[in-house]
Amino acid sequence: MEKGRQLYEGKAKKVYATDDPALYIVSYKDDATAFNGEKKGTIVGKGVVNNTMSNIIFALIGEAGVPTHFVRQLSDSDTLVKAVTIFPLEVIIRNVSAGSFSKRYGVAEGIPFAKPTLEYSLKNDDLGDPLINDDHVMALGLASEDELATVRKYAHRVNEIMSRFFLDKGLRLIDFKIEFGRLPDGTIILADEVSPDTCRLWDIKTNEKMDKDRFRRDLGKVEETYQEVLARVKGE
Repeated sequence: MEKGRQLYEGKAKKVYATDDPALYIVSYKDDATAFNGEKKGTIVGKGVVNNTMSNIIFALIGEAGVPTHFVRQLSDSDTLVKAVTIFPLEVIIRNVSAGSFSKRYGVAEGIPFAKPTLEYSLKNDDLGDPLINDDHVMALGLASEDELATVRKYAHRVNEIMSRFFLDKGLRLIDFKIEFGRLPDGTIILADEVSPDTCRLWDIKTNEKMDKDRFRRDLGKVEETYQEVLARVKGE
């Protein structure tokens, strides 16, 4: 499958058309950003890590009954996916207080929640990706009530699947961001990526941060940590 014209370039990926309108190629980059693009840099090898890790977890999630855009991996940094219209929403599941949640509500990091907390963020860099609720989503015409119910159901199922998976790898899933889209026939599927860029992961023994926070907070050993997470995910 050959890359056609470039359709989109985001902070971490490029998307290309193919000779099949139902399929795209996603190419992962080593570029790194934080704080809505205010901090920029490069994490060497990140594209390979995020591509490979995403595909392993997408396959796992698909086998568990949640449809995804994943078709097959083409190379270290390229993957063939289903063409999907992405909802302009970041769907966030939080299991433990951390990051922007702790800052926003003035609570310490590391407090487990009684049950997973779901948030929606409008994907709009100019507005700072503001939090929105179900009514806002429908008022803005971003998704129907039924579609949003499906997104919520799938997001919580993904949390269950990934929490167990990462725990088996010695990692605690603190929170994560995922995105969903709509196929031409209206089917809702999981898209985007699942990686140290989009998941907050802590080592279960040391609470060491094993994710993009190492870049955000200048904690060092960024590349090494990404490689370590991939090795654990692959069972090496």
